[in-house]
Amino acid sequence: MNAKEENILFRFVFEDGREKTFNIEINPESYQIVFPSEIPVPAWTLHENILCPIANCTHKEFCPIAFQLDRVIKLFDGVASYEKATIHVETPNRTYSKRTSVQDGAGSLIGILMTTSGCFVLDKLRPMVQFHLPFATLDETEYRTFSMFLFAQFLREKKGLEPDWKMNSLSGLYDDIIKINKNLSKKIANLEKLDASINAVIILNNFAHSVTYSLEDEDFSKFEKLFERWLEK
Repeated sequence: MNAKEENILFRFVFEDGREKTFNIEINPESYQIVFPSEIPVPAWTLHENILCPIANCTHKEFCPIAFQLDRVIKLFDGVASYEKATIHVETPNRTYSKRTSVQDGAGSLIGILMTTSGCFVLDKLRPMVQFHLPFATLDETEYRTFSMFLFAQFLREKKGLEPDWKMNSLSGLYDDIIKINKNLSKKIANLEKLDASINAVIILNNFAHSVTYSLEDEDFSKFEKLFERWLEK
């Protein structure tokens, strides 16, 4: 298997016939994005300018998330977030299509880019990329997140590591994601571009808040009905 077999292609087809495409080349072994070497590193993405609120970043020169977001910003420069398009997401196994706003499609695109960028915080969400669901609802994303996290604990236990079955550390992970998203939203706003990309980041930030809220309130009632056979004595 080579990296090209793991490509994910986003195609935005606008009502006036315009098309914008974004190809994500994924390394099939690490499930990290293959960085395009021909693209220079934008000055605003350097660590000294990003000032990430999370310490101990393992990426030495620049913020890998900001580098990927800059590509999205350039792609949608001059496009309003509310503009409608038919968005096709082509993966190795199937193609998804939806007529929706650019903001909605950009949010799905950014979610993959942030998770596969190499950021040591979002690396923990990387298993979800192999089973990515474009245009997912909040409930769908929460379910995939909780399932991924608990399966990770199962694997930890099999390796002799301490599992976190109560999902206490998941709240901490999303607290860090919220900090990263807020910081990047401010940096993007300073670029004075149109709002398609920044609104997509805000959507992801709202999702991070929602997951943390559900964990803090232990409100899993919306899922309990689905699992009623598993909850019988």
